[in-house]
Amino acid sequence: MAHSGDTMTVLVYSDDRNTRQKVMLALGRRPAADVPRLEYYECATEPAVIARMDKGGYDLVVLDGEAAPAGGMGICRQLKDEVYNCPPVLVLVGRPQDAWLATWCRADAVVSHPLDPVTLAASAAGLLRTRAAARTRAS
Repeated sequence: MAHSGDTMTVLVYSDDRNTRQKVMLALGRRPAADVPRLEYYECATEPAVIARMDKGGYDLVVLDGEAAPAGGMGICRQLKDEVYNCPPVLVLVGRPQDAWLATWCRADAVVSHPLDPVTLAASAAGLLRTRAAARTRAS
């Protein structure tokens, strides 16, 4: 998957279509003025996430920790273990008290349900800025 300097790619995983929509609406075309435009790819199952990640090219992965049967925390841990130069992963947790577990799963950021668009956009923007800087250094 190719990306241009003015676009970044985001993979959004949840078994709940409404959750995926809420994430994409909260982040919008760009979550902050200094972040490139976003292009989204949605996944509803763990095998779809793994297949997409095997192709590479993502700048941010948003995983729903409340998804079933495969939760985003387990997928996060697997991606961090198995994907070379894994992009930053933002995990959505059911309650703030679950943030420690998402951190243990090596999530780069954690946001709890119910999703607050401002908090979600700020967290994603921070991760995307870091990824953009790393991409710039690598080129």
